[in-house]
Amino acid sequence: MRLMVTGGAGFIGSNFIHYLLRNYDDVEVVNFDKLTYAGNLDNLKDIKGDARYRFVKGDICDAHLVADVVQSNHVDQIINFAAESHVDRSISGPELFIRTDVFGSFTLLEVCRKYDVRRYVQISTDEVYGSIVKGSFQESDPLNPSSPYSASKAAADLLVNSYFVTYGLPVVITRSSNNFGPYQYPEKLVPLFIIKASRNEQLPLYGDGLNVRDWLFVEDNCRGIDLVRQKGKHGEIYNIGADNEHTNIEITQIILQELQKPKSLISYVKDRLGHDRRYSIRSSKIHNLGWKPTLSKKFQETLNTTIQWYVQNEWWWKPLIHKK
Repeated sequence: MRLMVTGGAGFIGSNFIHYLLRNYDDVEVVNFDKLTYAGNLDNLKDIKGDARYRFVKGDICDAHLVADVVQSNHVDQIINFAAESHVDRSISGPELFIRTDVFGSFTLLEVCRKYDVRRYVQISTDEVYGSIVKGSFQESDPLNPSSPYSASKAAADLLVNSYFVTYGLPVVITRSSNNFGPYQYPEKLVPLFIIKASRNEQLPLYGDGLNVRDWLFVEDNCRGIDLVRQKGKHGEIYNIGADNEHTNIEITQIILQELQKPKSLISYVKDRLGHDRRYSIRSSKIHNLGWKPTLSKKFQETLNTTIQWYVQNEWWWKPLIHKK
C-alpha cells in the first residue's frame, strides 16, 4: 500500500507517519509538504533513513507536481493533513487559508479523480460546527464556523462531499477535537504555555480562561484516522473526540503545577475575535467502527508526559520560537 500524506511535516501529520511506520511493514509513505513555518522535517528526523519513507517538498495547490508525485509513486491513498490551521493567523490574514485549505483540497480531489486514487481522507476539525452551550455535535449537524480558519475547513469538507455525490470519489472525512502531544508547533496553547512557563515568561490567557475544549492525545487521533482510512464508509464523516473537556485555565494550571511554577505567570489578555466558547462532539459513529480513546482518558498522565517531552527537547522547539 502506497500512501501520500500531505502536510506530513506538521504536528498531526508527522505523528501519523510515525504511527504508520511503527504499525505496518507493508506501507510506503510519501510525505508531501510545502515546509511553511509549521512544517518541520525535524519532526521526522528519526525515520529519515527508512526505505519505506520518502519526502517531497511541494505545494498541494500545484496540480502538476501533485499529479506527477501520485503517478510516479503509484499512490493508492491520499491523507490530507495539509492546511493553514492557526485561528489567530486566519484572523489577521485569511487569504492564505482560503488558498491552501479550499483550493488545495480541490487540487488533490481533482488528481484523485483523474488518476483513480483508491481513497481520499480529508482531515478536518470540530471547529467547523462552531460553539455549543450544552450537548455535543454529531456528524449530521449543520456547520456554523466562526473564524476564517474554520470556515475554510468547512468549505473544504463541503467540496469533498460534493466529489463523492457528483463523481462517486471514494472519500471520507475525519473531524477531531483539540489535539495535544509531541511536535506541536509552539503557537498553540499547550506547547506555547509549556515553553513560556519553563522560561518564567507570562502566559497570555484569552478572556476569562473558561473556554472549553475536548482534549485528544494525538496518538489516539492517529489510530482513529487510520481506522477510518481502512474501514470508513465512502462519503461518510467521522468525529474523533475524547469526551475529555477542560477549560483553558484548567490546562494552564496543570502545566504550571507540573513545572512547579507560580500562578502569577498567568496574564489575562483581551479575548480573541470570534472566540468560540465550547466545542464538543459526539464520537459514537467511530466507536461503532471499533475505536475508543485510550491514552486521552489518562489525561493528567498524557499531558504531563507531553510537558516533559517539551522540557527535554529544547533542541526541537528553540529554533521555532524565533521563526515567523
